[in-house]
Amino acid sequence: MLAAIKMEVMTPSTESPDEGCIAIDFHMPPICSPIVRPGRPAEAAPVISKQLSDTISSSGMINLKELSLVSGKAAWMAYLDIYCLDADGALFDAALLSAVAAFSHLQIPIVSLNDDGKIVLVLEEDEGAKLEKEPVNKEKRKLTLSSIPFSLTCILHKNYILADPTAEEESIMETLVTVVLDSSARLVSFYKPGGSVFAYTSAVKDCVALTRQRVKELQEILDEAISGMETD
Repeated sequence: MLAAIKMEVMTPSTESPDEGCIAIDFHMPPICSPIVRPGRPAEAAPVISKQLSDTISSSGMINLKELSLVSGKAAWMAYLDIYCLDADGALFDAALLSAVAAFSHLQIPIVSLNDDGKIVLVLEEDEGAKLEKEPVNKEKRKLTLSSIPFSLTCILHKNYILADPTAEEESIMETLVTVVLDSSARLVSFYKPGGSVFAYTSAVKDCVALTRQRVKELQEILDEAISGMETD
């Protein structure tokens, strides 16, 4: 997965004057899989986009008030684009991890109000100079992430559970379940898009237990990736 965030200033809604917004779009270019044809959007892309938006929103990972600039007048709109480079199964799991990594590495830039009342970016060479108007935010900062969600997709087949399936395994089996837990091992969501196998209580408990083990591994992968992205 390749994930990138673009920031844009918007006017917040009257219902949430002190909050910014997040928009998530998942892309599957033809390079990711031989079954994806040029000019024909992959059917899975909008489904994963919606699932990502719902998961990040319901987990409470991001406090949208941190994206506010001027109450009722200006706030950040964060556009997250995720491009799948290799569609080899469990796409949502990889996309969610890349989304968390992108928001973990995001830096909110320094901005100020100009004479026209518009938000303008404060360039690095201007940071030491005396500005005509006080910056809206004093320094570059990162978002405070809490309850970070991690997921694990499993295949249910008869009495067996196959965790983290490949694309070939997904094409053979019909019943998938995706469990999302936060960093405190609390259940965020449970997703089962149909399938011929019933998700009995015992199977659900086993999937949740597997996800708890996976959360520890994903946390280590995330920490290593973020430390590798840090620059002086």
